[in-house]
Amino acid sequence: VQLQASGGGLVQAGGSLRLSCVASGSILSFNAMRWYRQAPGKQRDWVAAITSGGSTSYVDSVKGRFTISRDNSRNTVYLQMNNLKPEDTAVYYCNGYTGWQNYWGQGTQVTVSS
Repeated sequence: VQLQASGGGLVQAGGSLRLSCVASGSILSFNAMRWYRQAPGKQRDWVAAITSGGSTSYVDSVKGRFTISRDNSRNTVYLQMNNLKPEDTAVYYCNGYTGWQNYWGQGTQVTVSS
């Protein structure tokens, strides 16, 4: 299965972006779909997750601003990002976890200007 992330870009603080992650196969094959991000010079950090059952979780710094969702019919996971802040600037990666293996998409750059 391949994952293709898109939707990044340059936005001013307070703006919004929606990231998409399209899988080449069924996303129902994954126990969970997750978004991570990596800022320059920093480690890759987990941002949000959605299980096959639809349960969601978020890192504290994005709660109330980011929403993860999935469209099983389109094999796509989304990350709606509102009220973006300069500290959200990073390369965002989607991840699919089967329970024993991780699949990664290529990153999409999100840059938030102040």
